[in-house]
Amino acid sequence: MSYPGLNLDGQVALVTGSARGIGAALAFGLAQAGADVAVSDIPQKLDEARGIQSQIEGLDRTSATYALDVLNLANIRESVAAVVRDFGRLDILVNNAGIRRRQAALEVTEEDWDAVVDTNLKGAFFCAQAAARPMIDQGYGRIINISSQLAVVAREDRAAYCSSKAGVANLTRVLALEWIKYGITVNAIGPGPTTTPGLQEADPRSPSEVQQDMSANMPLGRRMEPEELVGAAIYLASPSSSATTGHLLIVDGGWTAI
Repeated sequence: MSYPGLNLDGQVALVTGSARGIGAALAFGLAQAGADVAVSDIPQKLDEARGIQSQIEGLDRTSATYALDVLNLANIRESVAAVVRDFGRLDILVNNAGIRRRQAALEVTEEDWDAVVDTNLKGAFFCAQAAARPMIDQGYGRIINISSQLAVVAREDRAAYCSSKAGVANLTRVLALEWIKYGITVNAIGPGPTTTPGLQEADPRSPSEVQQDMSANMPLGRRMEPEELVGAAIYLASPSSSATTGHLLIVDGGWTAI
């Protein structure tokens, strides 16, 4: 018997950066839990995004794909408005879109810094702001920001990334305080190293070097899979999380427990 407190039937979710990787897994997982899901990503990834849409529709859920570039504030507002128009409401936002650049601090340029911080932090804020407006009107909402275990611990060669994800974690707390009076909870998930195309593209190390790193730093002994984050997202998106807000839920295979 399923637990009704984790059921998302009748809910509408928007997941940014959901053409592949963690975003795709979360979009599909929310649909498995009962939500109708708006898939979104940058224009260059829309073919992949439509593939996720098709998988969601295969579950007999309603889905659609939207071109959403979190660096374009007008596009954010237009996309959120389109989701509300097409689906009739917006209950859940998953702020997943993000990038990383692995660089020594002395080599980070202003362009590098701005690209990472603007995508990961500024983009998350303005997506949350846009989504909050219809959520306030309906008196209900769930916002889930994808942060990182690197919001609370440091790694070399990740100055911009760590700064952006720590910012997401504290932004989550601020928005939670401001919006709880409207029936909106705001929480974050802090994934540990997860096997995604973006992570693999940004990591120049060999598989053996990666495994050595995981064995030394991650009690789980391996990189996580995107699907291992779905349960956390379903809980934070569900009616069961009504008293959970401003929380960073670390799902990192034990990395920060060391």
